[in-house]
Amino acid sequence: MKFDQPITRRESIRKLLQWSGCITLVGAAQLSLFGGPEAGAAAAKKRFIIEGIGQTDAFSVKDLARKVFEAAGGMRQFVSKGEVVVIKPNISWARTPHLAATTNPEVLQAVIELCQEAGAKKVRIADNTIENAKFCFSVSGAEAVAKKTGADLIYPKSSLIREMKLQGDRLDAWPVFLPLVEADKVINLPVAKHHILSSLTLGMKNWFGAIGGRRGSLHRDIHPNIVDLAQFFNPAITLIDATRIMTRNGPSGGSTSDVVKKNTLILSDDPVAADARASMLFGRRPRDIGYIRLAKKWGLGTDDFSNLLQKKISV
Repeated sequence: MKFDQPITRRESIRKLLQWSGCITLVGAAQLSLFGGPEAGAAAAKKRFIIEGIGQTDAFSVKDLARKVFEAAGGMRQFVSKGEVVVIKPNISWARTPHLAATTNPEVLQAVIELCQEAGAKKVRIADNTIENAKFCFSVSGAEAVAKKTGADLIYPKSSLIREMKLQGDRLDAWPVFLPLVEADKVINLPVAKHHILSSLTLGMKNWFGAIGGRRGSLHRDIHPNIVDLAQFFNPAITLIDATRIMTRNGPSGGSTSDVVKKNTLILSDDPVAADARASMLFGRRPRDIGYIRLAKKWGLGTDDFSNLLQKKISV
């Protein structure tokens, strides 16, 4: 995979069609996970949401991540042998994990290892950070995870940014971080936290770290811009890290007084449902979060969990 060559229109269309196909196949695979073939063809069309909670004092975050994916049939439901997988955490800020400004490195490591066990040819970590990338990767623990697992840590640079057609409602074209469109599969791995402009930053907002350009200008009309990005980036799966959540002074935080332990992971193939469920951890109603409400209206997913296959697990 050559990151130093521009992505053509034909290549981008092929990749988007490939993503659409993998989502359809994954949806069909869920049939055996939540009731077996006798559940009927209708169940195959349903998306799912799984919530994992660490209830014991000494629970392992890595074990929780593994159990959540096992409840969905295992990582092989989403990653196939020989594929290049890019994981998109939120590492925008140079903050240590206990401040909940960045994705928990234990969760990141667990997901990388599960991808490798599923037969991924290569696993890459990619995020276009706000603060200095080297500093962010080091302080957040992502650099150490990459070294331990052998995953590639992709540093953002201008040669990896290309303008692409987003065909959104407001955003027609925007510079995109190429590793996230050139991968065979993308896993969205955000941390759940407060955001001063969008109320919360969860899965759909995490795509701000998948683009370049003048991102600050997107803070005007932030909710429709979030949804435009969410309809363009189509991950195989979203895993929201709510082991610790930042309840105020987000998105950068900086104080443990802003942090609450929830010991929770939310896994879903419905980006709206994932964000909706995570918003409830903050005591918020999904319909009160502008981009969740708008994404549902535009058909990106649902906040009606009764329309989903649901499962809760605990460790």
